[in-house]
Amino acid sequence: MLATAIGFAFFCVGAALVISAWRVFAGPDLPDRVLALDTLYVSALAALVVLGIAWNTPLYFEAALLIALLGFVSTAALARYLARGQVIE
Repeated sequence: MLATAIGFAFFCVGAALVISAWRVFAGPDLPDRVLALDTLYVSALAALVVLGIAWNTPLYFEAALLIALLGFVSTAALARYLARGQVIE
């Protein structure tokens, strides 16, 4: 049962990665592309968590935590740059 759930989770996360990547490249506006990039890193984070569950290793959970931290900071910096034109005042 767990193998089936992990396979289904990989399929769903893979579909989310493909759709987000398509939106990054074909987004109509720059804010749409930033949101798609944010969704892309969250999907990559989910893929790492599912991989950690599948292989039963805690290393992927630590990597997912680092990616979450860097993704949040980069999204906040990109949003501030789009809003004001500069990151640091």
